[in-house]
Amino acid sequence: MSGADETRDGVALTSLDQPLSDVTEASKRDLVDYLDAVRDRILPGLRGRPLSVIRVRPGQPPFMQKNLPKYTPDWVRRTAVWAEASRREISYGLCDDRRTLLWFANQRAVEYHPTLATVDDLHRPTHLVLDLDPPEGDSFGAAVAVAHLVRRALADAGLAGAVKTSGAKGLHIVVPVDGATAEEMAAATRAIAVRAERLDPALATTAFIKEDRGGRVFVDSTRAYGATVVAVYSPRLRPGLPVSFPVPWADLAGVAPGDFTVRTVPPLVADRDPWAELLPAPQRLPEELVAHGRTIPVARVQAMHEGKRRARARRAAG
Repeated sequence: MSGADETRDGVALTSLDQPLSDVTEASKRDLVDYLDAVRDRILPGLRGRPLSVIRVRPGQPPFMQKNLPKYTPDWVRRTAVWAEASRREISYGLCDDRRTLLWFANQRAVEYHPTLATVDDLHRPTHLVLDLDPPEGDSFGAAVAVAHLVRRALADAGLAGAVKTSGAKGLHIVVPVDGATAEEMAAATRAIAVRAERLDPALATTAFIKEDRGGRVFVDSTRAYGATVVAVYSPRLRPGLPVSFPVPWADLAGVAPGDFTVRTVPPLVADRDPWAELLPAPQRLPEELVAHGRTIPVARVQAMHEGKRRARARRAAG
């Protein structure tokens, strides 16, 4: 082993001084040190949830890992989940403790994407999530404006949520929910997205097809059923290693995604958990909201049918 190697909590950490990725100037040590420093903040959002991670290897493109590799230690908790798309069982890791988090970090797992439900009941998500995806360019301000539209739509339905940067270019609005099925959550998410769009259709859109968005912020209502969302405090594989970070509603207009990185975040969470402070208590979904959502087509399915229709039209015109 080289002088850079060490052991923490029984986990052998290797090649710590190697560059982490071509995407960022950070070293593997930067990633490991960050995750270890914020472990008490990030682990509550990962614990008991099937985990997908984005990993990097030197000289290779990043990849999403769902299935645990064969060499995974026996002490890493796991759960088998049937994947309908691939018609097979996937063995997901459960990142419940520091030791497991360090093992993932040593595997160069940069991003942490847990499911919205826990293994206790994979059919009842604990959070409703709206993902705000602004257009290319310097458009974070537009995402902030649409976040406030979503907040208004939630308030009109008697709900409250907290907001965090995605760590990329957008925002996530998270609503803790109690006692709802995955179908009810999906319907409510569609209804909130459409209501936010109606508040300012020149700024917000629910158009799943990119070419139909017209420079507007996409209010993504598809984080439902077995979907994942990047965990709060997770790094993102981008220059500077930005972090998904919670922001009070009143402070949104004064921040930028690049404010929160693996270097700047540890002092911000050393003696407090901003996400725990900002998240409201779990709420019941209003029946009227769910009923409205059931009348709205699923964006991804609608887009698939529309894409096929446009392809047929192009062939007919050609």
